[in-house]
Amino acid sequence: MTVRSTDPFHRSVYLTGPTASGKTAIGVELALRLEAEVICLDSMTLYRGMDIGTAKPTVAERRGVPHHLIDVIDPSRNASVAEYRALAAEKIAEIESRGKIPIFIGGTPLYLKALLRGLFEGPSADPALRESLAREALEQGAEALHARLDPETAARLHKNDVRRIIRALEVQTLTGESISKRQVEHETPAPASVRVFALSRPRRELYDRINARVDAMFESGLIDEAKALLNRAEPIASAPAQAVGYREVFDYLEGRITLAEAIERTKTRTRRFAKRQETWFRSLEEIEPVPVAGETPEITAERIIQNIYDMS
Repeated sequence: MTVRSTDPFHRSVYLTGPTASGKTAIGVELALRLEAEVICLDSMTLYRGMDIGTAKPTVAERRGVPHHLIDVIDPSRNASVAEYRALAAEKIAEIESRGKIPIFIGGTPLYLKALLRGLFEGPSADPALRESLAREALEQGAEALHARLDPETAARLHKNDVRRIIRALEVQTLTGESISKRQVEHETPAPASVRVFALSRPRRELYDRINARVDAMFESGLIDEAKALLNRAEPIASAPAQAVGYREVFDYLEGRITLAEAIERTKTRTRRFAKRQETWFRSLEEIEPVPVAGETPEITAERIIQNIYDMS
């Protein structure tokens, strides 16, 4: 398979889909057939010490296929989309230098979009300007700041979303252009030649798989893993602390909810997250849906391979 593009992200293959849809097993089958190496497309498997709750692929599940961008960031700090994209670009270069194909596997929609369409980073933060705007919001109300936005940005941001309003005004002040105008440059879909596949399962089947996975996580030691994170010398940062499953277990360990409530809340929150993922994937026209129901990972991988070569 040969994909010629000056953009390294457009030379890669992508396999995404909602949580618990079977990406790991099918992705490894794809990698074995394509002689590829996997780059994990997941905002939480980046963090060290968060294995069970993020469903990191085990050594056995990887079946000898190299997996990259797992356990690369300490949970005491928050990762960013820009940092992930830079790390991913480095891994693509390494993989291609070995004559292999990079295949991104994971379900973080914002990361996927940033790889396919680029990322609007904007100007660096201006602490003095932010402080001034924050003080204005406190004294005059968030609506006063919201009224200063351009119409397109104002329609997109809620009047009480102070953090994003301040960022939008910061960009507007520092660049002379609205954040909406600058962001639209990064809304152009990737070329049709880019191979992006999203697994989809019947809703009831997907939810049953999610519920079973959550039960297995708790049985496999998720509580002990969460305890270890709480007992670290450096406190866990805000993003990993809010990860699905971990937040619920932290609430249980700190006595706010029962264990049964933690398990049920994790299932509910995971199902909601899966639904949001599916909404995201439907909004990206680059994606080729791959319905999966009652078939082995090998069969699904073969169907995707055939699709890849039909596109060549």
